[in-house]
Amino acid sequence: MTLTIHGYRKSACTRRVAVVCKELNIPYEVATVNLIAGEHRSEAHLVRQPFGLVPTISDNGFELFESRAICRYLVQKYGKPGPDGLMPDPRDIEATANFEQAASIENNHFDFYAWQIALESVIKPMKGESTDPEIIKKNTTILEAKLDGYERILSKQKYLAGDVLTIADLFHLPFGMAITEGAKYDGLLKRPNVARWWKDISSRPAWQAVKDGA
Repeated sequence: MTLTIHGYRKSACTRRVAVVCKELNIPYEVATVNLIAGEHRSEAHLVRQPFGLVPTISDNGFELFESRAICRYLVQKYGKPGPDGLMPDPRDIEATANFEQAASIENNHFDFYAWQIALESVIKPMKGESTDPEIIKKNTTILEAKLDGYERILSKQKYLAGDVLTIADLFHLPFGMAITEGAKYDGLLKRPNVARWWKDISSRPAWQAVKDGA
């Protein structure tokens, strides 16, 4: 049975799930939830996602929301957690701790600030809304300091959780692309180890397949 992603093809979180599907060669179909038309606020969608966000998945009767939780589920069900997988074997306590640390880094030190920059620089202009340069400036300053921390980590290892790619790295792709290509922010490109890491993950065929739409 084909996995169904209920989402909007261009949304960041829908593409976050789609890139993991591509990495794992999971066939999927997108059941479009049109954000522009407000379908995410419909009663039918709120039954699946009580907060009115996208995406959710339906997998042979099992439903799940929150993109990062979905990605973990997909790896655990369809991947091969371990040294060569997108998540460590849960029996490897230290590797799992390093992975969770990396996932926490993305969630707490990247996502919000990149989202704010993307919102003001890319999303609002697309919708014809006015932007706030002060919000861009504030969040750029914060993200610059955060990426100094990334540079320290990536000067010692290839990826955020160690020397093996994990979904913690892939989580960065949607908003990383939005601020790099859409907002012309150079923070991911001017630090040597961050740049090496970013070029590595953003050039992967799985991301190239979904970067413009799941």
